Amino acid sequence: MATTMTQSPIKTKVAVHKFSSCDGCQLGFLNLGEQLLALAEMVEISHFAEAGMLDEFSPVDIAFVEGSISTEEDIKRIETIRENSNYVITIGACATSGGLQALRNMADADQWHQAIYAKAGFVKTLKTSTPIAEYIKVDFELWGCPISTRQLLWTIRSLLFGATPGTETEKVCMECKRQGNICVMVTKQIPCMGPVTKTGCGAICPQFGRDCYGCFGPAKDVNTDSLSNAFKGFGLLPKEIKNRFHFINSHADAFQKAGMNVDKKMDNEESKA
Repeated sequence: MATTMTQSPIKTKVAVHKFSSCDGCQLGFLNLGEQLLALAEMVEISHFAEAGMLDEFSPVDIAFVEGSISTEEDIKRIETIRENSNYVITIGACATSGGLQALRNMADADQWHQAIYAKAGFVKTLKTSTPIAEYIKVDFELWGCPISTRQLLWTIRSLLFGATPGTETEKVCMECKRQGNICVMVTKQIPCMGPVTKTGCGAICPQFGRDCYGCFGPAKDVNTDSLSNAFKGFGLLPKEIKNRFHFINSHADAFQKAGMNVDKKMDNEESKA
């Protein structure tokens, strides 16, 4: 087991692992620029394939994990990583909620394989693509698609100084108000996920007059039914409303249930017709 994090001459060991993902959250490290060099003075990065360090199963203090579990091999790898790490931190939508690839959980995976590949038997994947937490204990989660460098630095610094990393709980709407952004739902009647989405991105999309896509997952105590009704008032069809929730974070509990509730309403309306 890796050494505990103390203010000793021994550097804290860090690893960055990739599973099924686009590598975008790993870029959160590389985008640190000069701050990454400063971080490298404080910690020892033992494994980070994208940056050239390869030692996947060495014992570490902190293991950052990007990507979802999509194969039997992934399950074995993540279990070994858990055994060799004091802290496991998932980064990004794929690792925390299955990400975009979790959309296949709502379809017939075998049918997809047969439609795409001449010999689907050679494709070794699970029927589902799921978050890391469904297989191992996860100590902290950084949501986002992708995560922000601010989140990353905040988490690492907190752990280095023996503090518990904080988590964002406010909604994107609060961030918009602080920045003085004009609400796209009120002024343009654009369906926006901001009222039910956790902040962390800095409300980037609304800054430029676009709607929030829910990249940072569901906020605390969200009223998804009310938002669904608002979307309906904007003229969205039930399938379009469902797709808003079943998108980047479709496997997140609140968004998954919201999409299912739309299906139930559709079934009820059809049975009454």
